[in-house]
Amino acid sequence: MQVIIVGGGIAGLSAALSLHQIGVACRVYESVPRLAPIGHGINLQPNAVRELTALGLGDKLASVGILPAELAFYNKHGQLIWSEPRGKAAGYRWPQISISRGRLHEVLLAAIDERLGPQALVTGHHLIGLEQRGDKVIARFTDPAGKPVGEAEGDLLIGADGIHSAVRKHFYPGEAAVFDGYLHYRGIVEGEPYLTGRSMAVVGHRTHRAIVYPIASLPNGKVLINWLAYTKIPAGSPPLEAWDTVADKSHAVERFEGWAFPWLDIRGLFARTERVLQLPNVDRDPIPRWSFSRVTLIGDAAHPMQPVGAQAGSQAVVDGRVLAASLIANADPVEALVRYQDQRIAAMNDMIIRNRNLGLEAVLQMAEERAPNGFARITDVLTQEELETTASSFKKAAGFDLETVNSRQSYVELPRAV
Repeated sequence: MQVIIVGGGIAGLSAALSLHQIGVACRVYESVPRLAPIGHGINLQPNAVRELTALGLGDKLASVGILPAELAFYNKHGQLIWSEPRGKAAGYRWPQISISRGRLHEVLLAAIDERLGPQALVTGHHLIGLEQRGDKVIARFTDPAGKPVGEAEGDLLIGADGIHSAVRKHFYPGEAAVFDGYLHYRGIVEGEPYLTGRSMAVVGHRTHRAIVYPIASLPNGKVLINWLAYTKIPAGSPPLEAWDTVADKSHAVERFEGWAFPWLDIRGLFARTERVLQLPNVDRDPIPRWSFSRVTLIGDAAHPMQPVGAQAGSQAVVDGRVLAASLIANADPVEALVRYQDQRIAAMNDMIIRNRNLGLEAVLQMAEERAPNGFARITDVLTQEELETTASSFKKAAGFDLETVNSRQSYVELPRAV
């Protein structure tokens, strides 16, 4: 069997490693001419780290990232609403890993090169069309300038090409991204450790919030802090489809005036960041199908969601593992793609809607609505049951509650040699 993977991001590269692990040949086709490790922070939840560990990458990723010990929610006044342990501190057998996307890509690319060989990744190939002919899939590509660069033939095709997926567009032409009128600023800056030294903090409320977490330790005792700020889109911002454009940093700084708390000066972080990017807050509506005979979707191509609860990257990894497991369990690859879809689509479509409603960050909005001027005690505003239920229900829906993760084996269980 030969599989075509369209897209060389987290979803595509991790899926390629999973397919290789089960003995299925594949090749990854990426649009950009050179796949350089870039990007800001990402959190890999224990359910994804469990699968990356089964791929032999867990220790390497942990060594170049930070293992969060705490997730804490604060109101806009810097008052603590809720905190909980994370990763191994919460009793998981595997950690949560906060890491830069660049370092994550480096680890994945190195594993691809070592295990599959340099021929497994083809850059400068943008998908412009696909066709299913009998038991084969034909993919047609152009280079970045639009010049045809040939076709690829495979037994299956996996669309791992992100929120603007050309594969998804083939089956859902005319579908538009959903934009809520808000904008993300984001950056990475060196700073002193704060709170536990390994804390992820979410501050504010629905329409005005910040997320901060360390992604690497530095030799001087400081840490690299990844931050994301969510606020109303200002006049003159980029059009809807613009992505990761350089921002006017002053907009981010101005909108978070006064956000300097005893435990962290958030506005100061923004002001000290040399390069700030901006992107519109977009996702797409849930779709009824991911698999179409010998073609399927994974990651952001299947279920693009707002960046709430640190889910997108982790779910992309899990997609590839469930897909590989389905290919092991089904001799018919078409049935395998349906099996994969049926195992994942309902939960991921639910996550799209949950994230639009703030997911486990909903405690921020409840606190804002009930106590906009702050509180003396959080228990006067939100009950312990409300706090615990919001946290636990989201984790269960996302498939990374403690019992589920600790009680199961990897999705991909290879036969043991006798």
